[in-house]
Amino acid sequence: MPNLATFAFYLAAAVAEISGSFAFWAWLRLGKSALWAIPGTAMLILFAILLTRVDVAYAGRVFAAYGGVYVVSSLGWLWAVEGTRPDRWDGLGGMIILAGAAIVLLGPRAT
Repeated sequence: MPNLATFAFYLAAAVAEISGSFAFWAWLRLGKSALWAIPGTAMLILFAILLTRVDVAYAGRVFAAYGGVYVVSSLGWLWAVEGTRPDRWDGLGGMIILAGAAIVLLGPRAT
């Protein structure tokens, strides 16, 4: 059964993945130096390592539930880093996605 550490790992993984991906975005889309790929790569490696720390029996279920955390964290990044406030449709979509992620992660399983 997932615990508080599960959600902490998911959140840390989301920050690592989003910041790592943004580093490549900055390099390839915003004209920043190719050196941005170095911390970007490091953060993407950290992201992968963090997901392995989630105590769930199957990788596919970990990844599926993480998707919801990623989407909502991306909306937080949109607001905090890119300065664009998510609108009501972003919020509604985020809530629906988190509900789906919770069902995947917390749903009763046959033993």
